[in-house]
Amino acid sequence: MSTVPNSIVILDFGSQYTRLIARRFRELGSFSVILPGNAPLERIMRENPKGVVLSGGPSSVYDEAAPQPDAALLSSDLPILGVCYGMQFLAHQAGGTVERVGKREYGKAELTQFSGDLFTGLEGEFVAWMSHSDSVTRLPTGYTVVASTLDTPVTAIENQQLKRYGVQFHPEVVHTPKGGQLLENFLAICQVERTWTAQHILDELIGNVKTQVGSGRVLLGISGGVDSSTLALLLAKAVGTQLTAVFVDHGLLRLGERQQVEKALRPLGVNLVCVDASERFLGALKGISDPEEKRKIIGREFIRVFEAEAGQYGPFEFLAQGTLYPDVIESAGGEGAANIKSHHNVGGLPDDLEFKLVEPFRTLFKDEVREIALLLGLPEDIRMRHPFPGPGLAIRILGEITPEKIAILQRVDDIFISSLREFGLYGSTSQALAVLTPIRSVGVMGDERTYSYTVALRAVTTADFMTAQFARLPYEFLEVVSSRIVNHVHEINRVVYDITSKPPATIEWE
Repeated sequence: MSTVPNSIVILDFGSQYTRLIARRFRELGSFSVILPGNAPLERIMRENPKGVVLSGGPSSVYDEAAPQPDAALLSSDLPILGVCYGMQFLAHQAGGTVERVGKREYGKAELTQFSGDLFTGLEGEFVAWMSHSDSVTRLPTGYTVVASTLDTPVTAIENQQLKRYGVQFHPEVVHTPKGGQLLENFLAICQVERTWTAQHILDELIGNVKTQVGSGRVLLGISGGVDSSTLALLLAKAVGTQLTAVFVDHGLLRLGERQQVEKALRPLGVNLVCVDASERFLGALKGISDPEEKRKIIGREFIRVFEAEAGQYGPFEFLAQGTLYPDVIESAGGEGAANIKSHHNVGGLPDDLEFKLVEPFRTLFKDEVREIALLLGLPEDIRMRHPFPGPGLAIRILGEITPEKIAILQRVDDIFISSLREFGLYGSTSQALAVLTPIRSVGVMGDERTYSYTVALRAVTTADFMTAQFARLPYEFLEVVSSRIVNHVHEINRVVYDITSKPPATIEWE
């Protein structure tokens, strides 16, 4: 952002829920940013913080290498909220006692009593999600207990004078139904300006793009998904005819997708150029099975195609990308993040990139982009379209990619997605996909033996794509889809459904 808004800084100590904390604060109208747990106070202050959250994590405060924040932060006057490990650290560093009490508390628990600043306005039952082995057993001077459960007498603590607060549970997860109100109370304590709205974000982004681009020309790669389509409208609004949007058909699209993209975007006034580069991509991917190598090759080839288009339609100074905050985090582009998998527009860019990058959505979550899309007038069928990865079907075909396998998966995917729409299930799932596995198995069709591929179907529900649950699709629906696939795609004789959540799995298989 051109001007840094008031923020809540979340220091990450390794919790799987850290990203959810950031998302919850944004839902409440406050900008939030994630930094490494050991970020120096000088770095924290560059985010214009009004408060700081110490996340949970797998460590014990007594571990030799236990993570801890900059000591200068603890001497500052910033309000601090410790969550799980964060609470234990606050108590320990102030002279309290943290112990492994012999009974790990995991799952839902009901608070037997609660009071204090964090619980202002909360009445009735308070169910909280616990996940801890250590507990605070003796309070440091100046702190009081403000919540308890039957198994954890010290469930929440506060020091009103220092504005230090701690909760042993996770208020950011949906399993703590009133956790949002607790976080809102922390925002009130911090006196944060609640200006993080879709209109505010849009106005800021347009201003930032105008400042960054100036009179330069911008090249944008269009995938047809909500991110790149919204970005096309944003850039067109910000810089008008300085934008050229290029749709690259890399041969790994879904059935009829190129025609759908052209039909949807050209009427919106986007200067769209379509390029058929399928032979180039498939040639570069020939013989490649490793998913990371696939992603990097596709990222490299995308840039090379854009460079070729720049020579024909350019010159262009800027390359725009719809990179999102989760992309940055999973590709270890965020400070202190671990690499989960490279995203083609984060981890696959060549070192000799000739463009300056324009990435307006780099700090945004998917649902924030959808809100901006609504303001920009993006048609609903594109705005609410399920995410589709930049590498396309390349990462949904396990093993080597061939034209035959692409054709098989395109037909399977079309049956699955169209059936979800037919049964009214598309809108209740956040993402759905089919994966062509290298597994072949024996089957019987028409009294004849078959030895054909196995395809895996996957559908998930999620609020933020950082965690996800598998969609509980009706058995009757799965039976119909399975029958349609094996009857119409003769190269498939077995259909399985993935019931793994994220974590431990990712949404995509590769």
